[in-house]
Amino acid sequence: MKRILFVCTGNICRSPTAEGVARAFIEREGLGGEVEVDSAGLSGYHVGEAPDPRSRKAALKRGYDLAGLSARRLEVVDFQRFDVLLAMDQEHLESMLEMCPPVYQPKVALFLDYAHGTQGEEVADPYYGGDAGFEAVLDLCEAGVRGILEKLGLPR
Repeated sequence: MKRILFVCTGNICRSPTAEGVARAFIEREGLGGEVEVDSAGLSGYHVGEAPDPRSRKAALKRGYDLAGLSARRLEVVDFQRFDVLLAMDQEHLESMLEMCPPVYQPKVALFLDYAHGTQGEEVADPYYGGDAGFEAVLDLCEAGVRGILEKLGLPR
């Protein structure tokens, strides 16, 4: 069983979108017994809250259901529990590496480093923008999830 954690700031926009996309891909590919996904935020501002309504709306338009997800904060134990921990942007990556015990640092990476053609790029925070930002997050999450599943040898 491979365990993947997606991480952003508050766990209400980018990381739950990535989790929802990953869950849909996993279900579609019949990989439920092979991979587990979750998401978390670096801050505790939104713990227990559902994903942002704009994230949920954009996701539903593409057939991804984010219902049932609720924000939680990244914990040190996550570095041990998960096989791969993916940061949505460089700032998240740096914060995660600071928090991470050295032995687990090789598990931490930038999410889009797994997507084809987007190495080193970031998933921009759509929170203060319009609907187009949430659509862009979905595009990048689809590419990133395809890439990480491929890298782990999971798609059939």
